[in-house]
Amino acid sequence: MKKVVVAIASILLSGCLGHPDNVTPVAGFELDKYLGKWYEIARLDHSFERGLEKVTAEYTMRTDGGVRVLNRGYSLTKSQWKEAEGKAYFVDAPNRGYLKVSFFGPFYGSYVVFALDKEKYQYAFVSGPDTSYLWFLSRTPKVSDTLKAEFLSRARTLGFPVNDLIFVNQE
Repeated sequence: MKKVVVAIASILLSGCLGHPDNVTPVAGFELDKYLGKWYEIARLDHSFERGLEKVTAEYTMRTDGGVRVLNRGYSLTKSQWKEAEGKAYFVDAPNRGYLKVSFFGPFYGSYVVFALDKEKYQYAFVSGPDTSYLWFLSRTPKVSDTLKAEFLSRARTLGFPVNDLIFVNQE
């Protein structure tokens, strides 16, 4: 019985490490360039970020070779900052933008960088395991209308529900 439970748990947990069929992690990913602070420009809503403004994510190296993830946002309703610390590891090759991230013990979810300014690492489009997870990150709290349009076009083409996007107040 114990083996069956472990097998079922493994299947369920691995299901969170996939990505949408038409989303491909970027190749040539360089973690050193990706580390640092990012501003959340847009996202699809989920309970863990609901109602938050001024959302940022900061990535730093861990001593075990993984990545420390610190997400931070301001709750207007509670008039306070909320933080969540997690850890991330590459799912396969370290030169692919395909990581698994955990904020809750042994449970991991996909973090798939599918578009990236590869020259300067100034923006990133990120997916989770399916099309209900989507983020637009930038090194700056504001981006051009041209870049917003590119994000919306790419996300729409890939099947993300762009009408449900929240553009985050960073002021």
